Amino acid sequence: MGWTLTKKEEQFLLIFERKVFRIIYGPKYENEEWKSRTNRELEEMNKGENVVKWIKGQRISWLSHLERMEEDRMPKNIFAQELKGTRRGRPRKRWKAEVERDLQLLGVRRWRELVADRKKWKDIFDRPKPTVGCSASGRKKKKKKKKGKAPSIFSAI
Repeated sequence: MGWTLTKKEEQFLLIFERKVFRIIYGPKYENEEWKSRTNRELEEMNKGENVVKWIKGQRISWLSHLERMEEDRMPKNIFAQELKGTRRGRPRKRWKAEVERDLQLLGVRRWRELVADRKKWKDIFDRPKPTVGCSASGRKKKKKKKKGKAPSIFSAI
C-alpha cells in the first residue's frame, strides 16, 4: 500500500529539483562573470525544504489520517491487513515501516496515542522540526504576503 523511496530515488529527485531551481533562479553575476548557483545556495534560498521532505511529511499526514479513520473504511482495512505466506529473499520495504522509521527519526514516540488526540498531534507537527529528513506535515500555514519579496516555490505544493 503506497510508495516507498529508495535512497537512489531520493537522490534522483533531489538532483532533478536542483536542476529545476537552477533554471528558475538563473545564474548569478559575480566579479564580472556569470556563475551557476551552488547546491548550498539553492538550499539556503529554499530554506532547507525539498521535495523528499515534502513527500515524507505527506506520508506522515496520511498515516495520522488513516489511524483516525473509522474501522469499516476500505483504506483502513487495507492498512491494517497483515500479509501471510512466505517469500524468498530479502523482505520488501513496507510503507508503514518506512513512515514509522521517519517518525522515529523525528523523535516521535507512541505515535498512535498522539494521533488519537488531534490537538497534540497538530502541536507536534506544526512546530518547526530539526532537519532529520522529514518536514513537519507538508502543509504550510498561510502567511501574510510581504511587499517586495518573491513568493515561495513551496507555497504552490
